[in-house]
Amino acid sequence: MEKVNWKVSGMSCTNCALTVNKYLTEKGMQDVKVNFMGGDVSFEIVNETSKTELAKGIRNLGYEVATGNESDTKKSKKIFQNHLQRFKFCIVFTAPLLLHMLGIHIHWLMNPYVQLGLTIPVFIVGMDFFGRSAYHSLLKGIPNMNVLIALGSVAAFGYSLYGTIIGDAEHYLFYETAATIITLVFLGNWMEDKSVESTQKALNKLVVSQKVMANMIAYDEQHQEHIFPVESGNLKVGDLILIKSGEPVPMDCKVLWGEASISEAIITGESVPVEKKMNDLLIGGSTVENGSIKAYVTAVGENTVLASILKLVKEAQTEKPPVQQMADKISAIFVPVVISIALITLLANYFIGHHAFGESLLRGIAVLVISCPCAMGLATPAAIAVGLGRAARNGVLFKNAKSLEIFKDIKQVVFDKTGTLTTGLFTISNFEIVNNTTPEAIEKFKGIAYSLEKYSNHPIAKCITKEWKTKEAIRWTSIEEQKGLGMVGTDKLGNTYSAVSYKGVAAITKSRSHNVYITCNNELLGWIDVADEIRPEAVAVIEMLRSKGIRTILLSGDKREKCEQVASYLHLDEWLAEQTPEQKLAAIANFNAHEPTAMIGDGINDAPALAKATVGISLSDASHIAMQSAQVVLMNHGLKNLPLALGLGKHTYITIKQNLFWAFIYNIVAIPVAAFGYLSPSFGALTMGLSDVVLAINSVRLNFKKVL
Repeated sequence: MEKVNWKVSGMSCTNCALTVNKYLTEKGMQDVKVNFMGGDVSFEIVNETSKTELAKGIRNLGYEVATGNESDTKKSKKIFQNHLQRFKFCIVFTAPLLLHMLGIHIHWLMNPYVQLGLTIPVFIVGMDFFGRSAYHSLLKGIPNMNVLIALGSVAAFGYSLYGTIIGDAEHYLFYETAATIITLVFLGNWMEDKSVESTQKALNKLVVSQKVMANMIAYDEQHQEHIFPVESGNLKVGDLILIKSGEPVPMDCKVLWGEASISEAIITGESVPVEKKMNDLLIGGSTVENGSIKAYVTAVGENTVLASILKLVKEAQTEKPPVQQMADKISAIFVPVVISIALITLLANYFIGHHAFGESLLRGIAVLVISCPCAMGLATPAAIAVGLGRAARNGVLFKNAKSLEIFKDIKQVVFDKTGTLTTGLFTISNFEIVNNTTPEAIEKFKGIAYSLEKYSNHPIAKCITKEWKTKEAIRWTSIEEQKGLGMVGTDKLGNTYSAVSYKGVAAITKSRSHNVYITCNNELLGWIDVADEIRPEAVAVIEMLRSKGIRTILLSGDKREKCEQVASYLHLDEWLAEQTPEQKLAAIANFNAHEPTAMIGDGINDAPALAKATVGISLSDASHIAMQSAQVVLMNHGLKNLPLALGLGKHTYITIKQNLFWAFIYNIVAIPVAAFGYLSPSFGALTMGLSDVVLAINSVRLNFKKVL
């Protein structure tokens, strides 16, 4: 399967996204995801269909496609590139007609042919956009909101044209209605686009930060150093670069020379700069606050941390949380229902209300143009976009939108201990060798421990390899990490060594109070103790969760004594110690059965539990498998933003409910008001656009709302 990611512009509502989705699905594509707000379209090609053919098909639906391939991506030849340009053109011709509609009678405007001449340019531009979009959506069987606008405009224009032809301008002249509908909907669409852009603001900042200039280092034949500017997009892995004070880090890289203070706020949300020195990794998109460094590029393009973050957030935007499913179903049938209501309005006003046909027609048109399926389609994505954007800006990554919604139900949070509630920055506090304590035996013991633990990502293993690093490491013929136990390796002589927890040596020793036991051929060589410290933010985070009525639980594979000590210090509600990965999984399943549970961990042994939890949360410096298993990643190397993640989830859901309430109430109230003649089609056209702006403004409030 080939994964394809495209940008599709011109989608204005959920129905547009459904149209593109349906087309790709019918073509046999799988895992199709369409985000009409960001224009992101992704799918997997599973047959021989060419991408060029698919791109052409989407263009035939009325949308512009950017595939990243110049041969596939055609530049638009349209005169008008956006709604603002269309509005500016149309308002020139519509303004005189608006004066006539407002009762300002200018003699030459009373001529129906003058009104026809003013309306034709507006009508052509309107039909080029609304008519084309409506036609293609009808072909795909998913009529969008432009069908309503096109129908209303054609009805008003056609009725007026008929009156002009038969010479009865007095009863048939509604040219201003056709022109103002088109013009004001263009204005409303432009306002809607700008409002939607504001919901994407946080994500757009991340995109902009990817496009910077870099100082590339090159050497001539005499090995003289030369520095010249290049665009970050032209860098390759292995290129040498110079980054000076105040400059952005163009791509992920590793420091070769120098020291500097780096602001990683764009990634982690942390305003305090981080000190970096030789061999430290730099994240592309961060900024050198002070100092100069030389580095070599370790990742470019989609492989960088920032690109991965953007990809995660965009994928999360395309995910549909459960609350949106009902809105999507309603949006899919909304247009046919509104057309039916408009037809009933016309017939009821004419035959039952005994109004003139022209007046009845205007009321039917008003129903068409004031109805807004976009509002229901925009309600959830707008709030999700702002919630995900604020989260990303503060170092919280949601892998799917569903997690945002689920957070509202979380009643208990389960923590791993090592590396989660504690810093994971261990130091060796003590060690002891059985039987032999000569300097040679000590060095050999350290070498065995280092050789085993250097293959593990566990914080305790990292501590041992850092303090006991040696060049005389044992070369293993096989080595593996056994979940919940530790490392086991076999050397070329067939000897089996292990660095394990007490569970791995319970059969050969009764001393269970140590962290790591080193064995050879199932004989105890010695043990190692390490000291850890509780994260400085852990106390405040636990206290905040408890104040919100959320139970806090410790679930750890560590020893009973140490777990009890941490649980007591942090005043946790419950703790479970010496848990294997299987036991952790069973414990999480049990917690889930009673109440929705979030699990936060960082080790390889936490991965099954993270996947099983209602919401799995991982730290950014966690093991790769833990990050893969979690739905949420905290990027600021700690628990500080855990309450923010929970709060954003809850308030995003509240915002979605508010948006949906407005969308439904607007349509429920506006349609009858228009049907009974209390609202003109022209005012309805503007109101329709403003209804979406209200949703966007309410969603943008999430950027500033207190969520903790």
